[in-house]
Amino acid sequence: MAGRTISGNIQHSTVISSCRILLCSLLAGLLLGACSGADRARGPVVLAPSSMADVIEDLADAWEAKGHARPVLSLAGTPSLARQVEAGAPADVVISADEQWMDWLEGRALVDPASRRTIAGNALVYVMHDVPADAEVAAGQKVPLYGGKLAMADPETVPAGRYARAALEAAGLWAGVKDAVVPTENVRAALVLVQRGEAQTGVVYASDAATADELGAIGFQHPLPDGLAIRYPAARVTGSTHGDATVFLDFLASNEVATIICARGFTMPEGRTPC
Repeated sequence: MAGRTISGNIQHSTVISSCRILLCSLLAGLLLGACSGADRARGPVVLAPSSMADVIEDLADAWEAKGHARPVLSLAGTPSLARQVEAGAPADVVISADEQWMDWLEGRALVDPASRRTIAGNALVYVMHDVPADAEVAAGQKVPLYGGKLAMADPETVPAGRYARAALEAAGLWAGVKDAVVPTENVRAALVLVQRGEAQTGVVYASDAATADELGAIGFQHPLPDGLAIRYPAARVTGSTHGDATVFLDFLASNEVATIICARGFTMPEGRTPC
């Protein structure tokens, strides 16, 4: 009798244990499914430079229209983006406004080199409220400063500022204007200073000038030194596990995106359909 009782208890315990294992398995499956579903419901986190503020929204719209979850966008100056990645900020894709900062990330194994591709180019222009007719400026023989301040992205660290400084140094003009420079944390901030009248002239990208109808633009007639070109590389952040990160990068390098990017005043890198 006692043996039957013990046997019955064992059988009862076995049934309970089996039920617990089954319940845990079901719960684990539900949790994994929820996490996977959450990942699919949230698009990749994309860090993009301030100069792409408008076009990146267009690209997010186009991506979402294809049935994907909209990417989570974070905009800042390229140096700030690079430091965020270095600090471990959660991100899946990073876009840089120059090759140098992407090289910096790659050298620290913070991005996947195999995923890297150049998605756009750009050009520099001067912006002013009132653009005077000046043959010397048009010929690239002087900067249209006229006694005012020159707003530009920080020439020490920010891509747009570094490009401008390199071109002005090559033209022999930097020494004459450097004391008038008002450095900003990103190129859009330089544009704002001119819009507010706090600087006479600004050096910005052509894509930035296209967003400011109230300002006139003058072509930046100072060639960049040999081997230097304005390019926007993009790459997957090391450690990203988002299933759409690589697919989104492929999308950024597509002809469809090239059309969207060109419509915002950017250019295409060599070897791709020109704007």
